[in-house]
This record gives sequence, structure tokens and C-alpha cells, in this order.
Amino acid sequence: MDKLRVIADQTRFNLLKLLINNDLCVGALATRLGISKAAASQHLQVLRKAGFVRGEKRGYWTHYSVNNEAIRSLASQLVAMIDNEPPRGLTCIKALPIENDKQERKVIKMCCNDCCQQPEKIKGTPEECTPEQIRECHGDTEKHPCAEEKKEEQK
Repeated sequence: MDKLRVIADQTRFNLLKLLINNDLCVGALATRLGISKAAASQHLQVLRKAGFVRGEKRGYWTHYSVNNEAIRSLASQLVAMIDNEPPRGLTCIKALPIENDKQERKVIKMCCNDCCQQPEKIKGTPEECTPEQIRECHGDTEKHPCAEEKKEEQK
């Protein structure tokens, strides 16, 4: 599971906040969050699989604590995304690099069918777009994937 999805859940995020300064058992966490022990245990299992928390057996109970390095690593990845961000501007999503995900490829292929950036500037359907409209919406028409597709379709 994606690490951001793991902490996007409000209960898991609240568990992390409690565990940052305290080592607590499932019962104490459940009581503080007003959830059942079973629910707390399931959320802790997800957090543990993602590497965000560790469990340490202390007698009969397991006490959980935050894995600070995992939190720092995720934070560093987010900061790196911002630091490596290209200048903002109008860029067609088709021109951006994609992963090998089939669903993402399908979405990107359909993207300009909805004129992804500025739909209010498009008159009619994307197929009816003039080069000026494409330029205004996406910038350079010579390097624009939609313009290239139109050229191929016209051949």
C-alpha cells in the first residue's frame, strides 16, 4: 500500500500523532481515540506493514512507537518532489512522463479529449480545436502530443 494512503486515514494519522511522543499499548490507544481495541489493532497492523510503527513486547502487552526514520524518509521524499518541481506553467499532461501503469496510460490518452488545462477556452470538441486554441491552452503546438496525433490522423 502506498505510504501516503496509509497515513491519509484520519485514525492512522491520529495514532501516529499519539505515538510520536509516547509508547502505548493497543488498549491505551483505543481508549484515547475512542475506538475499539480491534480497530486500533488493525490500524496499527497497517502502520507496521508500512514501516511507520514498531511493536515491542513488554510482558503481556505490546507497546507501539513511531519509527522516526520512516517518517523522515517520507518527509524527505515530499520535500524532494517540491525541490525538483519544474517551473509552473501550462503543460499538457500528455507531455509529462508516465509510469508503466495501464490505467494511467488510459487516462493520459484520453486527457486532451477533455482539454485538461483550460476547458473554458475550447470552442466545440477537441477535434475542432484550431492550432491557436491548442497553443493558448497548452503552449507550443509543434511539441504538443495532441497536435501530433491530429497530424497523424490527417495523413
